[in-house]
Amino acid sequence: MSLCTRGRRRLALLVASAALTAACAGPTVDPPGSAPVAAAAPADGLAATAVVVPPAMTAAPFDHPRTALVPAGWTIAVWARVPKARLAAWAPDGALLVSLPAAGTVLRLTPQPGGGARSTALLNGLEQPHGLAFAGTPNSAGTPNSAGTLYVAESDQVVAYDYAAGAATAPRVVAPGLPDAKSPELQGAYAHALKSVAVGPDGAVYFSIGSTGNISAEDRSANPPRAAILRVPAGGGPAQPFAVGVRNGTGLAVAPDGSVWTAVNNRDNIGYPFDRPYAGDSGSSYGKVIPDYVDDHPAEAVARLTAGRDLGWPYCEPDPDVEPGLAGTAFAPAAPPFVRDVQTNPDGTRLNCGALPPVEQSLGAHSAPLGLSFVDGGLPEPYAHGALIGVHGSWNRNPPRAPEVSFMPWRDGTLGAQQTLVGGFQAPDGSRWGRPVAAVLGPDGAVYITDDSAGAVYRLAPPGR
Repeated sequence: MSLCTRGRRRLALLVASAALTAACAGPTVDPPGSAPVAAAAPADGLAATAVVVPPAMTAAPFDHPRTALVPAGWTIAVWARVPKARLAAWAPDGALLVSLPAAGTVLRLTPQPGGGARSTALLNGLEQPHGLAFAGTPNSAGTPNSAGTLYVAESDQVVAYDYAAGAATAPRVVAPGLPDAKSPELQGAYAHALKSVAVGPDGAVYFSIGSTGNISAEDRSANPPRAAILRVPAGGGPAQPFAVGVRNGTGLAVAPDGSVWTAVNNRDNIGYPFDRPYAGDSGSSYGKVIPDYVDDHPAEAVARLTAGRDLGWPYCEPDPDVEPGLAGTAFAPAAPPFVRDVQTNPDGTRLNCGALPPVEQSLGAHSAPLGLSFVDGGLPEPYAHGALIGVHGSWNRNPPRAPEVSFMPWRDGTLGAQQTLVGGFQAPDGSRWGRPVAAVLGPDGAVYITDDSAGAVYRLAPPGR
């Protein structure tokens, strides 16, 4: 779960969305004017690289020099300042669209000669717009047409627009009446109201509905179901559940082979699921909420979705332990098996966890993956084919799980282990100057990264780009 989600719980339930987003910045972010502290040590293949900041963009946190960890020889620069920037999608005309849920706005960022972008509002007055996706066809030259269909996931509906000449027109609701904090039956209690959207190769529209709480089992039987991915068939029609038990599938994207994938924010404060001592406990630790165990459990799932798939929440949780329940054991992120949640499914009667196929891949507990996109060529090896994941970082782990942009290689129809593509946002003392949300490959061969904490969009460029 992200700090943003936890912020909602600390504030009044009906607080304005702008205040919610501001609260998500959290106390671990360097305050304006503070001097930077040392960055984390470089990971393998990464180099500490100064973030290039144009003179007009030096407001905090860029009022001090910042250093990121990027592949050796690559560059990173602040391309635009966008407060509370969230998910992003490239439009067919070469503009980058960025959602601003707190402002009810979708921005259109147009690249400018010499660098940087011109920002204009594409859509205003929306209800917490978050996910953005395009459906369109390439022209005969193999480059995108300048027109297409834009899908915007608001907190209460998914809307399609005709996109042409830099404008979004002719709105039509694809999925109405979605649950959010304004839904009468929820009485303002909704921890994961923001929604994401993706369009399959067949034109079907997929969108996420997050859970109302940490382990709110009633979400599974709601109508429409919450903690689920829903599908609207090509050509329209009622939305139907596609995958369930998906606590907060903010990351939602279509892979090169046309399959739909999600990256999930899993639960917090999990109970120890084994009837034996953990670490130094003198008796059984079964059911206890042990901070050291919570820090690394459950894993954050990265999963291929198929019709009817169940990712288990809140009854079954992916367990990354090589030796299940053993303190200090190694972690195996690929295909972690499900174990019973002792707080919601102690005897296994609510759901048979052993019958659930393991998720394909995972991230460390409390990583808070947000944006998910795929690269199928366009970057140099070893990053030419794979998934880009905006990792927001933990709110409740000690030490904090660091924000980063992760890369998972795509091989033989599945994803490999997590690698850091961009890091350095968190210092050894846990303070942060940025928190990536999403990363998308641009038409110029660079990666564009949104950061809702720093209020920025970065351009990450391989050599020569």
